Amino acid sequence: MVKLRLMRMGKKKQPTYRVVAADQRSPRDGRFIEIVGHYDPRREPSTIVIDNDKAVAWLRKGAQPTETVRKLLEISGAWDEFKGAKAS
Repeated sequence: MVKLRLMRMGKKKQPTYRVVAADQRSPRDGRFIEIVGHYDPRREPSTIVIDNDKAVAWLRKGAQPTETVRKLLEISGAWDEFKGAKAS
Protein backbone atom coordinates (compact mmCIF):
# COMPACT_ATOMS: atom_id res chain seq x y z
CA MET A 1 0.00 0.00 0.00
CA VAL A 2 1.18 3.52 -0.79
CA LYS A 3 1.39 6.14 1.95
CA LEU A 4 1.85 9.89 1.77
CA ARG A 5 4.36 10.63 4.51
CA LEU A 6 7.23 12.84 5.60
CA MET A 7 10.85 12.10 4.72
CA ARG A 8 13.40 13.83 6.95
CA MET A 9 16.05 15.95 5.28
CA GLY A 10 18.48 18.61 6.49
CA LYS A 11 21.36 18.71 8.93
CA LYS A 12 21.50 17.40 12.46
CA LYS A 13 19.02 19.27 14.69
CA GLN A 14 17.87 21.31 11.64
CA PRO A 15 15.16 19.21 10.03
CA THR A 16 13.22 19.94 6.88
CA TYR A 17 10.86 17.41 5.39
CA ARG A 18 9.75 16.21 1.97
CA VAL A 19 6.20 15.01 1.54
CA VAL A 20 6.55 11.83 -0.51
CA ALA A 21 4.46 8.98 -1.84
CA ALA A 22 6.20 5.79 -0.69
CA ASP A 23 5.49 2.12 -0.17
CA GLN A 24 4.60 1.63 3.49
CA ARG A 25 7.25 -1.10 3.85
CA SER A 26 10.15 1.15 2.82
CA PRO A 27 12.11 2.93 5.58
CA ARG A 28 11.29 6.54 6.55
CA ASP A 29 14.22 8.06 4.66
CA GLY A 30 14.50 5.28 2.08
CA ARG A 31 12.98 4.65 -1.30
CA PHE A 32 10.02 6.71 -2.44
CA ILE A 33 7.87 6.85 -5.55
CA GLU A 34 7.34 10.59 -6.00
CA ILE A 35 7.94 13.89 -4.20
CA VAL A 36 4.64 15.67 -3.58
CA GLY A 37 5.95 18.72 -1.69
CA HIS A 38 8.07 19.95 1.19
CA TYR A 39 7.63 21.29 4.72
CA ASP A 40 9.99 23.45 6.80
CA PRO A 41 8.79 23.68 10.43
CA ARG A 42 11.74 25.81 11.58
CA ARG A 43 10.71 28.96 9.73
CA GLU A 44 8.39 31.51 11.30
CA PRO A 45 5.70 30.91 10.07
CA SER A 46 6.44 27.37 8.91
CA THR A 47 6.69 26.82 5.15
CA ILE A 48 4.40 24.33 3.44
CA VAL A 49 4.66 23.80 -0.32
CA ILE A 50 2.53 20.99 -1.73
CA ASP A 51 1.70 20.21 -5.35
CA ASN A 52 -2.06 19.81 -4.89
CA ASP A 53 -2.54 18.11 -8.28
CA LYS A 54 -0.03 15.36 -7.42
CA ALA A 55 -1.41 14.96 -3.88
CA VAL A 56 -5.02 14.63 -5.06
CA ALA A 57 -3.96 12.19 -7.79
CA TRP A 58 -2.27 9.96 -5.19
CA LEU A 59 -5.25 10.18 -2.84
CA ARG A 60 -7.58 9.14 -5.68
CA LYS A 61 -5.32 6.14 -6.37
CA GLY A 62 -5.83 5.04 -2.76
CA ALA A 63 -2.73 6.42 -1.01
CA GLN A 64 -3.23 6.85 2.73
CA PRO A 65 -1.75 10.01 4.34
CA THR A 66 -0.20 9.91 7.81
CA GLU A 67 -1.82 12.16 10.43
CA THR A 68 0.81 14.88 10.02
CA VAL A 69 0.62 14.84 6.23
CA ARG A 70 -3.17 14.96 6.38
CA LYS A 71 -2.95 18.16 8.46
CA LEU A 72 -0.53 19.64 5.92
CA LEU A 73 -2.88 18.67 3.07
CA GLU A 74 -5.77 20.37 4.89
CA ILE A 75 -3.70 23.55 5.24
CA SER A 76 -2.69 23.52 1.56
CA GLY A 77 -6.26 22.85 0.40
CA ALA A 78 -5.52 19.51 -1.28
CA TRP A 79 -7.61 17.55 1.25
CA ASP A 80 -10.72 19.70 0.62
CA GLU A 81 -10.15 19.39 -3.13
CA PHE A 82 -9.99 15.59 -2.75
CA LYS A 83 -13.08 15.40 -0.51
CA GLY A 84 -15.05 17.80 -2.73
CA ALA A 85 -14.25 15.82 -5.88
CA LYS A 86 -15.10 12.55 -4.11
CA ALA A 87 -18.56 13.80 -3.04
CA SER A 88 -19.46 14.89 -6.60
